[in-house]
Amino acid sequence: MDAFKESIQADYFRYGGKKQAGRYLVKFHRLFRKANTTSNPIILAWYRFRLSKHSSKHHIEIGYNCNIGKGLYLGHSYNITVNPHAILGEWCTLNKGVTIGQENRGLRKGAPTIGNQVWIGANSTVVGKITIGDDVLIAPNTFVNRDIPSHSIVIGNPCIIKPSQNATEGYITIRQ
Repeated sequence: MDAFKESIQADYFRYGGKKQAGRYLVKFHRLFRKANTTSNPIILAWYRFRLSKHSSKHHIEIGYNCNIGKGLYLGHSYNITVNPHAILGEWCTLNKGVTIGQENRGLRKGAPTIGNQVWIGANSTVVGKITIGDDVLIAPNTFVNRDIPSHSIVIGNPCIIKPSQNATEGYITIRQ
């Protein structure tokens, strides 16, 4: 199976396995994945245009060239911003108001790299050239600007890291 079909199926699975679940989100995922995988410049321009219209209508700012693994879930997906240079792993969840951005100066100049199975709560902000490990739960309203080890729960501002095996258990459903 090609990467496009595998990513779309994993994305649909996260919405309960139904194409009808959140029609605009399914449409967004399809446009994003097509724009991300096409190499034809004319078709890419068409997908970028459609993705731009769809993104502005639903307040989702995720660049067509953003590197996002399969199984992305956008929960209550308004006001989500992801820097085009950020890298998101597989089976990530972004909730309403999440910002994943870059720092433009200082020690952490750049955009974040986020591992697999990461759940980011509503109105959380992740900034800077940091690495977030696998199986991490970032609580709502948390500001993260430092590296987070795998199997952790992150709370508050400044972020407090609490080790926890299976941190995202019950939050993220993965199809094997």
